[in-house]
Amino acid sequence: MPKKIMVVDDDPDIVDYLVNVFEDHNYETCRASDGVSAFDVALTEKPDLITLDIEMPHEWGPRFYRRLTNEDEFKDIPVIVISGLSGIHLAIRRAVATIKKPFDPTDVIQIVREALGE
Repeated sequence: MPKKIMVVDDDPDIVDYLVNVFEDHNYETCRASDGVSAFDVALTEKPDLITLDIEMPHEWGPRFYRRLTNEDEFKDIPVIVISGLSGIHLAIRRAVATIKKPFDPTDVIQIVREALGE
């Protein structure tokens, strides 16, 4: 069964791009455009890994991450922060990686594979 990656970003072009990259590498995907909807999507879809933007409307990435990891089933979920903000390495200290936009999709896939133990 393929692993599922949830892409959380308020930029629909970034979401579409990442979803295409992941699906081209045989991952299932789900998506959300902000931290509020991402929480509901995560509870429904049960992703194996999350890529997370920091600055989004309604609820920023770090707040969503804190809420999600308070749920037992998500307390250890790997998160890759993908953001254009400076200082992103400080936003979520338990992130498995931080990637600055613009990014190389090959690097993202490599980090995903390592985070999922593939």
